[in-house]
Amino acid sequence: MERKDTIRNAYRKTGSNRFYDGMITCTTISGKAVCRAVWGMGKKENDEYLRMALSGIQADFSGRLLEVPVGTGVLTMPLYQTLPHADITCLDYSPDMMAQAKEKAQCMSLANVRFQQGDVGALPFADSSFDTVLSLNGFHAFPDKEAAYAETFRVLKPGGMFCGCFYVAGGGKIAGRIGASGAFISP
Repeated sequence: MERKDTIRNAYRKTGSNRFYDGMITCTTISGKAVCRAVWGMGKKENDEYLRMALSGIQADFSGRLLEVPVGTGVLTMPLYQTLPHADITCLDYSPDMMAQAKEKAQCMSLANVRFQQGDVGALPFADSSFDTVLSLNGFHAFPDKEAAYAETFRVLKPGGMFCGCFYVAGGGKIAGRIGASGAFISP
């Protein structure tokens, strides 16, 4: 199976939206176990990690924001609820994950959030299209990381904000085998 197909289908392997979201937010029993075993974090540390990752997005943000990948939207749809004047585009490889994000956005009546399936290594947007690009724990999954970085910064306006978090090799515990996370914000 090609790497892109593997990525598109990865969500199905987690078994359910509840398991995946619980693992990402450290909120379910199984999610807490994964957070402890893989990342060495509890709910408090996980919440602080997310706060740091999202700290580059100002409370009154009203520009254009691109999120790559959106995943299930469990981390960002609550944020987007507080940004009613922002123009938000969410992109993901996985139709299953994006469907979950879209469902969350619809339940929250987020009219300013659009969804598009696509490849971050070949973004379908013009140069300098976005004021902010957000990426939460997604770059490790992109098949061509160099193209993903190049495309992300191509669509970011000069002086724009890139923020998010990444898996970084050597982070500890099980995550050390695949990488541990670190927040990154770049003006």
